[in-house]
Amino acid sequence: METHVCILDFGSGNVGSVRNLFRTMTDQVIVSNLSKDIRDATHLVLPGVGAFGEVIQRIRKHVPLDVLQQEVFMNRKPFLGICVGMQVLADTGYEFGKYEGLGWIPGKVKKIESGVLPLPHIGWNDIAIRRESALLNGFAEMTDFYFVHSYAYESKDPADVIAVAYYGEEFPCVLGRDNVFGVQFHPEKSQKAGKLLIQNFLAMGVE
Repeated sequence: METHVCILDFGSGNVGSVRNLFRTMTDQVIVSNLSKDIRDATHLVLPGVGAFGEVIQRIRKHVPLDVLQQEVFMNRKPFLGICVGMQVLADTGYEFGKYEGLGWIPGKVKKIESGVLPLPHIGWNDIAIRRESALLNGFAEMTDFYFVHSYAYESKDPADVIAVAYYGEEFPCVLGRDNVFGVQFHPEKSQKAGKLLIQNFLAMGVE
C-alpha cells in the first residue's frame, strides 16, 4: 500500500519544516485540513508550536475533528502529534489558564518543575526508553532529540509512556496508545534520530 501523509495545518509555525522532513522519505505529502485529504491519507500528522490554549482553539476552528477522529479511531490510521501537537492529546492543559484538550491519551499538561534550570527547555536531550514500540525501532544507540518547551505531559496511565526525558524532573517525551502517538521533541530538528523516527512512523500500517 502506498503511503499518503496528511499534515494538518491550523497556523502552526513548524508545518513547513515538518513537511520538508517527510518529503525526504515520500513524495506523497500534503498540508491540508480538508476532509477529503484526511480521508485519503494513510498517515496523519499534527505539528504544533505555541501555547496549549491558543493551539487547541485553532485546532477546533480549522480542523474537522469529527472526520479526523473517525479516521484515527474507526479506520485506525497512524497518527503522530509533535510538540504541542502531542500536548493537546491530553484531557487538560494548564498553560496560561485551564483548557480542555482532545482527551485521546489521558493525562494533563503542566509547567515543568525545572528547579534551577531555565525555562523554556531548549536544546538536545537524551531520552530513556520505557517500553518497546515500533516508533522507536533501531534506537538502542540513538537517544538524542531536540526540545523546545516549558510545559510537559503528565500521563494518567504509565502504559502509554514509551520514553521519558529529564529536565529538572522526569516527563514523558514519547507517548503511544494503539495507533495514536505523540512526541514532545521536534523530529524535524533532530537530524538523523528524527529521520529514523519518521521512517518508523511511515512503516506503520503499510502492508
